[in-house]
Amino acid sequence: MNTVTVFARFRTWARRNLFRTWLDGVVTVVMGSAAVYVGYRLLNYALITGRWEVVSRNLKLLLVGRFPDDELSKVAIAISILALWGGMIAGFVIARQRRAGAYVVRTVSRTRRARELLARFWPTLLAIAVLLSLSHSVGPWIAAFAIILSAVLGRAVGLVVDRWLVLLPTPARLLFGLAMAAVPVAVLLMLVSILGWDEWGGFMINVLIAAAAIILCFPLGVLLALGRASKLPLLRVACTTYIEVFRGSPLFVLLLLANNALEFFVPRSLAPGVVIRAVIVFTLFTAAYLAEIVRGGLQSIPPGQDEAAKALGLSPTRATLLIILPQALRNVIPAQIGQFISLFKDVSLAGAAMGLFDLLNVGGAITKQPDFAGQQLDVEALAFVALLFWVGSYTMSRESQRLEKKLGVGSR
Repeated sequence: MNTVTVFARFRTWARRNLFRTWLDGVVTVVMGSAAVYVGYRLLNYALITGRWEVVSRNLKLLLVGRFPDDELSKVAIAISILALWGGMIAGFVIARQRRAGAYVVRTVSRTRRARELLARFWPTLLAIAVLLSLSHSVGPWIAAFAIILSAVLGRAVGLVVDRWLVLLPTPARLLFGLAMAAVPVAVLLMLVSILGWDEWGGFMINVLIAAAAIILCFPLGVLLALGRASKLPLLRVACTTYIEVFRGSPLFVLLLLANNALEFFVPRSLAPGVVIRAVIVFTLFTAAYLAEIVRGGLQSIPPGQDEAAKALGLSPTRATLLIILPQALRNVIPAQIGQFISLFKDVSLAGAAMGLFDLLNVGGAITKQPDFAGQQLDVEALAFVALLFWVGSYTMSRESQRLEKKLGVGSR
């Protein structure tokens, strides 16, 4: 394809999408000029005028808080293990889809495959590039290479292991599944043995609380939704009361109560640590909102689905678990992920209410160090904090959209 052909196609596309009418042309010129100006100012700030020394010299505090310097290699090893574990799960999913005929094996060039991976993971790669550019040692480069290599290797291992896994008896497959589920727990216990999680800080504590709360609130929210839709009056009233109480309570107030008032009701020796309290509050609070989201999904299922399940002889429990609930959860994937993203960002409230040394608190504290006090570096510190939060939220959103597309959400 020569240059003339490319230019002709671009001109046709621009005339059809940007300059179809005179009003479209005016809007294109105005918005395009504004976008170019904003982009120029952002690039100029990021590459030239921004004073990023406050971030580069405190990169460890921002990412892992007060974790001991001589134990940072174990953090890199733990993340590499989790990357390997996640890659294996991805390999299992792809292998199962291929066997079911839902995964189409395409013969594409390496360039096209690289473009697809770049379009999918560019925010994560951008964050890695920023972190590496701010580091002053070779350690982060080695850690980043090991993590990426572990994820790629895990995917390949998952595809291979799944071939013989299907040949094993059911008890052996269950044991393998339990072993896979124990991997993140073992990694967490390894890190806690080095430094108790009440002493954790930085972005690591944000990720820990958000991940734990998301994992715990999902089954609780589903059970609450099923309970509120139940025909048993006592169960329905109990679930409804729980949902309305937590949905009507401010999250910040609940965090303050968990931090300051819990020991009025529970002996100090039995009271959990600050991180556990934060996880419990976020789990209970988010489960109430998630229950209403799932209940909306249950109401979206036509009554004919339940009637067809009864006609097949399925019990009400099996009909709900096998027919109704999977469709309901599929229909509300966008709302569920939106709630999880909100939870991920709301973890910063725990720092203000419970004194956790989370990412936002670290970002505010480093600007008050003697070397940087009075230099008005809050913008640089908060910009870095915002970048990490945005990368996490945007990645969750894009993966949600990818899952919706694969499951055909919104299409008939």
